[in-house]
Amino acid sequence: MLKYLWDPANAITIGGLLFSSVSLFLALSGRLELSVATALWAVLSDHLDGVVAARTENRDPDVAKMGKSLDGFGDIIYGAVLPAAIVIQLSHASVLALVTSSALLVAGAIRLSYFANFGRSTDGCFLGVPLSYDIPVLATAFLARPLVPDELFVTFTVSIFIVLAGLHVAPIRVSPPNMAAYVAISLFAIVASSALAFRILS
Repeated sequence: MLKYLWDPANAITIGGLLFSSVSLFLALSGRLELSVATALWAVLSDHLDGVVAARTENRDPDVAKMGKSLDGFGDIIYGAVLPAAIVIQLSHASVLALVTSSALLVAGAIRLSYFANFGRSTDGCFLGVPLSYDIPVLATAFLARPLVPDELFVTFTVSIFIVLAGLHVAPIRVSPPNMAAYVAISLFAIVASSALAFRILS
């Protein structure tokens, strides 16, 4: 089974899973800013593997099937498991965090299961907000953290993810990103990750 990982796109997906693993370790260790900074590289990997896969000529169908499954597992980890872990740590395992993390995991599993079976709608849009929005939203919140009282920051951040959990399974259509959006997401991931890491390490 490891032979399918030599494909460039699948190798990038594995790289994203490794970033997610490091991010989860940092979250459980209480280093939340560094966790979010690392998770942004998982987001970057997720967007890059799709671009590389689309541009790989004569890609073996079995390799592509393996990549699709890997991508789905990567999505649930960085798009639902990581935000849930960070929310729990941020709120010191409050009841609200339990509700929020449960909602994120269930909504993420439902959304990805729907997408795996039915794909995009007939107009090419995603149904529900993709999980890839979660970490950039979380990064934006953490970038603004010094400007907000700590108690308000925790409540506000947890509340955002309750709303996002609902939006993941809401019957709304979201257009897929074009190349300009991919570039913007990539630049945001690099800049935000650097800013969060610099804040902690400086």
